[in-house]
Amino acid sequence: MINYNQAIEKIDSLLTFGSRPGLDRIKKLLSLMGDPQNDLKCVHVAGTNGKGSVCNMLASILTAAGYKTGLFTSPHITDFCERIQINGSMISHEDLEELTEKYFPLVLHMRENGDIITEFEFVTAIAFQYFKDQNCDVVVLETGMGGRFDATNVIPTPLCSVITSISLDHTAILGNTLTKIAFEKSGIIKENGITVFLPQEDEVNAELCENAEQRNNSIIKAEMIEEKATSIDGTVVIIDETEINVPLLGHHQMKNLGVVMAAVDALRQQGFNIGTNHIKAGVEAVRVPARFEILCREPLIIADGAHNPDGMRTLADSIDRYLNDKNIICVIGMLKDKESREAAKNLIGRVVEIVATTVPDTPRTRTADDMRAVLSDIGLKAHAIPNAQEAVKYAVRKAAESENTMVLICGSLYLSAHTRGVCIDFANSLSMLQYD
Repeated sequence: MINYNQAIEKIDSLLTFGSRPGLDRIKKLLSLMGDPQNDLKCVHVAGTNGKGSVCNMLASILTAAGYKTGLFTSPHITDFCERIQINGSMISHEDLEELTEKYFPLVLHMRENGDIITEFEFVTAIAFQYFKDQNCDVVVLETGMGGRFDATNVIPTPLCSVITSISLDHTAILGNTLTKIAFEKSGIIKENGITVFLPQEDEVNAELCENAEQRNNSIIKAEMIEEKATSIDGTVVIIDETEINVPLLGHHQMKNLGVVMAAVDALRQQGFNIGTNHIKAGVEAVRVPARFEILCREPLIIADGAHNPDGMRTLADSIDRYLNDKNIICVIGMLKDKESREAAKNLIGRVVEIVATTVPDTPRTRTADDMRAVLSDIGLKAHAIPNAQEAVKYAVRKAAESENTMVLICGSLYLSAHTRGVCIDFANSLSMLQYD
């Protein structure tokens, strides 16, 4: 029996093959496994931004309503097993070991025949198998990239197809216009289903409606939830005359909550018993790492996974709403395939110091010097610290020494994943020294 580290090594070895859109390979793999995806009832979620928050809120609500709920998301922040959860609990290391040992030989067998399985395809396949083995009532399924050729898009018609905010990202693969990207995302819409989407730009709305109508889907348009009160500690909303405290920060989360409520409506139409009490319990219990997440209060440290222009605009809005009285030291690292220049423009006038760093353990990263050059090109003076952990230590130390100063980590979910723990530990150690 392989151990957990060996299982992760096998899975990580598939990263060599990068991302390869297409469904033929995963269909072959799943066929060898007995097509576990065909036995699942799924809510399928695609979009450029917001899909992680939507998936987590919806899964938490379904769990609160008493349904055994699977959740598949990516990437992970602290533990690989975050990607595959049931009722808020990650797949155990033992179960991941067992699934990897059982099904990885199929990957090697397929490779001998010229079919290369990628990391995301394999993880998607074993997630399907796990959810089937555990007899999940419902699975909330997040796409990786795109939709039409995403590995998750092998499922039959889902309970509903959910499209969140769409903006320019992965343009080399998905297209360089909103219409093209909306077309790719709407590829998750299946025949005779229900489509839920957030109304946005006219060209996006037109593309989503056209694809939904062509596939004989009923359409539910989400409506933004109004705020009653908001602060850095959360937002209060009223749903069905019930006060709900939303722990996820940012005005954009009201859009995401609106999408969740529209998806709940779609599920209720199909017999799911979801009451307002379940919505309240589920929303108030949800926690999503690296989405404007407060890591430490003294000094204030916030991690946000914003990694494209639209995400950074949303982050800028949250800075203006919650942090306009703070001096912000920003640690930023981004990947080479992101629109780094346009994304970083949203930091102009909002930060007092920028540290450019390198996102660890990915060949897709921009180097710290390259990131600094991007920032310099748009008039943002920055200095480079290539080691991400040293970069956040520098920023935290300086914030702790300066009045009304905080740290913001942004640019990549991978950066947040690699620095989150050391950031918290280092801040705590500084606090202990100050206390002593």
